[in-house]
Amino acid sequence: MQKQLNPAMIKALALDLDGTALLPDTVMGERTKECLKCLTARGIQVIICTGRAVEGSYRYYSAINAYGPMVFFNGAEVADIPQPGSGRGVKVLESRLMDLDIVDYGISLARSMDIHFQIFIPPDEKNESPWETLLVDKMRPEAEMYQKHTGITPVVTDMKAAITAPGLKGCIKAAFITDPGLHDEIRQKMTDRFGGRVYIARTYPTFLEVMAAGVSKGEGLKTVMACRGLKPDEVIALGDEENDLPMFAVAGFSAAPSSAKDKVKQAAGYIFGSNAEEGIAPFLEEMFKL
Repeated sequence: MQKQLNPAMIKALALDLDGTALLPDTVMGERTKECLKCLTARGIQVIICTGRAVEGSYRYYSAINAYGPMVFFNGAEVADIPQPGSGRGVKVLESRLMDLDIVDYGISLARSMDIHFQIFIPPDEKNESPWETLLVDKMRPEAEMYQKHTGITPVVTDMKAAITAPGLKGCIKAAFITDPGLHDEIRQKMTDRFGGRVYIARTYPTFLEVMAAGVSKGEGLKTVMACRGLKPDEVIALGDEENDLPMFAVAGFSAAPSSAKDKVKQAAGYIFGSNAEEGIAPFLEEMFKL
């Protein structure tokens, strides 16, 4: 039986971006932005929980004045985002890296299928930039699309050579970006080869992402809730894709847009309007009497 949600008890939103809080063109609508800014001003914690990198999420959390521990790379990284004006930098609290033999196989598989594959590696300790590095073999149309989608410029390199660099301990996240009709074949080949060593999730219609086993938005959210001192019944999770289901299981309450995948809507306690119509804004406005 669905628990009754008492808005007065909710202290935080665990918020997916793409497909949930963003319009289809990846812009955050003005009504959504103003709604979330109002909530943060009231003291409601907005916890970004996304497959995106920290860099690719900056324009969103900064626009709504959200800060504190958040979930990135589907849970492969938990980072503490500084309060605006604090002068602090981003601090990585937890990072779960994928073994490089898995990455090497992914590169070989993508090359054999002639499809796009990309990886994020941690910042070089000698590099002052806080951002992770996105590597691709070549600038295919999918790489250009991803750059436009996230604002992150990939480094074009021989990825097989790049992952042998001294000191590189692992990969944060890898992704095949290709026709969804190929996703099942790719997933099967990766799981046949590595079994329980990998976590694979579709995070966008053409994105099939690969991370270390044990990684999920749910595990990342557990870490964040512990850091922030939040109890499950004080958190509502909002998402639309299969990678959001683990955080639905961690939060006390869950909600999905009407545009979400069927199994996500079935798992959600509440349904709001399509992300294409900024359905999240009226849902939150009504819930919190904005």
